[in-house]
This record gives sequence, C-alpha cells and structure tokens, in this order.
Amino acid sequence: MVDFGGWEMPQQYSSIRDEHLAVRKVAGLFDVSHMGRFRVAGDSSLEFVQHLVTNDVAQLAHGQAQYNLLLNEDAGIVDDLVVYRGSEGWFVVVNASNREKDLEWFRSHAPSDVEIEDRTFELALIAFQGPRAQELLPWQGAALDSIPYFGFGHGDVAGIHALISRTGYTGEDGFELFVSSDRVGEVWDAILEHGRSAGVLPAGLGARDATRLEAALRLWGNDMDETVNPYEAGLGWTVKPAKGDFIGREAVQRARAEGPRRQLVGLKMQPGDIARHGAAVSSQGRRLGVITSGTHSFFLGYPIALASVEARSLQVGDRAVVEVRGREAPAEVVKLPFYRGSARSLSEKKEGRHG
Repeated sequence: MVDFGGWEMPQQYSSIRDEHLAVRKVAGLFDVSHMGRFRVAGDSSLEFVQHLVTNDVAQLAHGQAQYNLLLNEDAGIVDDLVVYRGSEGWFVVVNASNREKDLEWFRSHAPSDVEIEDRTFELALIAFQGPRAQELLPWQGAALDSIPYFGFGHGDVAGIHALISRTGYTGEDGFELFVSSDRVGEVWDAILEHGRSAGVLPAGLGARDATRLEAALRLWGNDMDETVNPYEAGLGWTVKPAKGDFIGREAVQRARAEGPRRQLVGLKMQPGDIARHGAAVSSQGRRLGVITSGTHSFFLGYPIALASVEARSLQVGDRAVVEVRGREAPAEVVKLPFYRGSARSLSEKKEGRHG
C-alpha cells in the first residue's frame, strides 16, 4: 500500500506485470475512489461550468461527458477533469491530489444560484478496463452497445444501482462505475467473480500508471501543473476560445499566438534504463528538458517515458540521452501514443460518425 493524494492505495494486488497484461489482453478492475467527485446544480450551472473550463460544454447532450481543463488567469493548468452533463445537472471528476483545492476553486467562483456538492465519500468509483470489458461486465440495464465513447447511462451490477460511463485512463475500452460507497464492495466482488475464469484481475496503481503512459495520457503533477499551459502539455485541442469568455482565455490565446516554449515528446529506452520524473534529457551535450513520466512497459517489452523539452528541439527518430542512476542512457524519440488500445478505435468511430 502507498499514499496517493492522501489515500492509502494498493500499488499491486498480485504483480504489476500480470495486472498490466490483464488490462491489455482481457480486463482489469481498478478502485479509483480516490478521485474527487462533485455535483454542480442550479439555474446558471451551464454558464458557470462553461466559464470555468476550456472546452465547450454547451455542445454536450444529456448523457455525454467531456475531457476538460481548469486554467488560472495565466493559462497554467489548475487541474484536468471530466465533466458529465445529466438531466438533473452536472457532475465532475477531478484528481485526488487536487480535490480540496478544486472544491474551493469551484465554490469561490460559483454564483449564488449554483450549488457545489462534494460527493467523493458517499459515491465510490471503480474502473473496469480492457478489450473484453463490455463482454465480461455483469450488467443489467441500458445495452452497453448503446453507450458511446464518453457517454454514460444507468443500470445494475449484482442488483446494485450504478451510473456507468464509457471512460477510463488506460487507452482501452471500458467503463467507470459510480456506486454507493456502502455497496461498492459487493459490485467489486461480483465483477471479479464473473470475469475470473477469463483472466480478469484486480489492478493497482502500478498497472494504472503503466497503461496510461503507454496511451500517452497526461498525469497532473507530473506531465502538467500550474506552470504549464495546454499547448505545452499537448492538450491544445481542449481549448475552445470561440465559445466565449472563460478563466485564462486571454492568456491561453497569447500562449497559442506566441507558440509553446516546451513540448512533450515520447522516448523509448533500452531494457533496464527506467527514466524517472525530473531526470535530465540532453542531446549533443546540451540539456533540453526533463522527464515528466517514466516506467517499464511489460506489454511493449521496454521502458518508455514522456519528456518536456524545448519546443522543436527533438523530432520523431532523433536520439537523446537521459540521466539514469548517474549515467547517460540512450533514448529514441518515438511517435505518441506508444500504444493505441481499443479506446482509440472507439474514438475514431465517433469522429467518423461526426466527421
């Protein structure tokens, strides 16, 4: 068990390798109840959420979710989050380490007719992720086929009500289930029992970090923070200035016009050379930046890393060196993501339908 955002979390249940491969080949079950969960309601809640985040939530229909950023006035990333639009209001999921900060941020900016309710402790959150997740989830309710990528619905697992969303953090197809905290253990056990013979495993933080990094999904506090703007994090696609005013809009427009000073690149390392957060990245004797995230990919068979480096200093195919245990380890710049899982095909189908 390790401390993660103030929560005691399992690094692994069996082995990181086995859990990692289960997610990529079958499905893995994660407890992600450490993530913060807020309910936003009130007459002007749409305008309030729209003013708070970078993406255009007015485009969401009921039953749809959207990846988003909170910015400060200097365009630094306060947090990344997922916004859900329901028939009775809005719901947001934020990072565990930022829950209290984000709650204060929401409440300090909310008009008098908008209520922000922290549901983190009464509503648990578990994630069932993998290419066979739909097939192996013991679900009674709306047909899972009818829930699109970044959509959500309602139903039951083991007779217990859940809100289910087709979202996740591994690059694979899968679902996140919001369940009453006093019943989530029953849901957890039912999912594992139903999928055990197929190879479903509970998965801890080690497998979660490796799978999200393979999919090049950013981690707040590592790959971005309040000193990094969306374009430097490779998340400019979430910024929609045309929607109207939002916190940080002027600064983020300036940042776009000036161009990013830094960029995130993917690095493939040699077996045994695991790059750690903060390690120096250099090329031809010149320091270009630092590692933001690094791990060994059991699925790919070699270590991988994200690095924040000077803009346009490294291109795909270039060579670099990374400080690993006091020596310079060779690295190759590779295209992101490192691995395209089953969630990518869902995303592409969605884009095809709306293209």
